[in-house]
Amino acid sequence: MKSRQPPPSKLRIVVATTIVPAGEHDDAAIAAQVRRGNALRIGLLEAGYDLVASLPADMFLPERIAQLQPDLIIIDAESDARDVLEHIVITSRDERRPIVLFTEDDTTASMEAAIAAGVSAYIVAGLKAERIKPVLGVALARFRQEQKLLDELADTRHKLAERKVVERAKGVLMAHRHLTEEQAFQKLRSMAMNKKLKLSEIAQRILDVEDLLG
Repeated sequence: MKSRQPPPSKLRIVVATTIVPAGEHDDAAIAAQVRRGNALRIGLLEAGYDLVASLPADMFLPERIAQLQPDLIIIDAESDARDVLEHIVITSRDERRPIVLFTEDDTTASMEAAIAAGVSAYIVAGLKAERIKPVLGVALARFRQEQKLLDELADTRHKLAERKVVERAKGVLMAHRHLTEEQAFQKLRSMAMNKKLKLSEIAQRILDVEDLLG
């Protein structure tokens, strides 16, 4: 699945923030979240990024991200980010995006879960305005490299699948027309050129006819 990224300065970014649970320390937790949010907005503004929206990490997050179509997602999670990761994974199943997670959770289990979910950068205790630009730069570079490898893998698998189709079609021609392997291949090439189709496409048509005839 290919993903094209615009220049960094043109990136459309959505920030997903974990919801502060109700409890005795609401004021302190909310104040800390506000400070983190301000640092994040300042860092994005100073770096010239386009902050499209700041959203709560609730059940509606996948739908909102699907509507906004951001180029990059930032997760601001002071502690446990499992719930927000579940929502983010849903939005990334069909269209991969770089995801940067800022958190205070330094446990190995949380880090491994985040990376497995598709997070490009897991940053612990690093949500400071001056760090935003370099962190996003590294995350984007890593995401693009991973995407390139995935694209190359998908392309290799596609070519292998096409080759198998051609080999099967050659076998059909060899069996039904008593041709050698080379003759069957040349026949396929000739048919593909006459029909202005790819070799694998004409091969698939031959296999489809073979299936219909039993």
